[in-house]
Amino acid sequence: MKLRKYLTLTRAGLIESLQFRLSFVIIVIGNILYLTIIYFLWQAIYKSAGTSVVRGMTFSDTLIYLVLATALFNFMEMYAVWEIGRNIQSGKIVLDLLKPMDYRKYLFWSYSGSFISQFFLTFLPTFIIVTVVTHGAIPMGINLVYFAISVVLAVSINYSIDFFVGTICLYTESIWGINIMKQVVVMLFSGVTIPIAFFPETLKKIVYYLPFQSIYNAPLSILLGKDLKWQATLSTLLMQLGWCIVMFIISKLFWKISIKQITVNGG
Repeated sequence: MKLRKYLTLTRAGLIESLQFRLSFVIIVIGNILYLTIIYFLWQAIYKSAGTSVVRGMTFSDTLIYLVLATALFNFMEMYAVWEIGRNIQSGKIVLDLLKPMDYRKYLFWSYSGSFISQFFLTFLPTFIIVTVVTHGAIPMGINLVYFAISVVLAVSINYSIDFFVGTICLYTESIWGINIMKQVVVMLFSGVTIPIAFFPETLKKIVYYLPFQSIYNAPLSILLGKDLKWQATLSTLLMQLGWCIVMFIISKLFWKISIKQITVNGG
């Protein structure tokens, strides 16, 4: 019975996401422009390096990684921070808290429909195109199953981080600057902007102990790892699971403490 009410929110979110077709077109155009810039930027980097392999990655490896990272970002991004911030500023948060469903669960399942639409509209087409164009550069095997598990864990970590940052709005009543900073930090240290393989060794070691690389770099390392051993895959998944639990607990406790601070129209 509980699952049915959650799936109702998923269906509503899916219908809502499909209503705004123009936004999808704009996203596609924006991604094409972004990837075009990325292509020429990294082409220049490899030419100036004077070698075909930099930090163990060829130009083709780097481009495939960044294209899939961008597609994965568009698929997993849910803009929960903006939603929480707007609800707090407008006072709608009070009505949401009165609903017979935990607010954290309500918000997540409301966005779950967009996951489905973005998967079929952005990530899956990109994945198929990359696979066809690169003539099988992406291994096809059990790694796809591990990749799917990794993405589920990554979604949970990403949502917990978003929920934590969104909760800060209860104190600041403004979320724009904080969210921009969060996006910059996550995109940089998760490998979306620059593959983590290109980081200096010291910074790379630090990043691997942070939750951000578990969002995008971890799934992509499993998906693209040609000689990835099962021990390394298991280690990656266990690290993701650990961060999934830790971030869930932290964000939930922070929300429980912070909700006592809520004020709407001075009330």
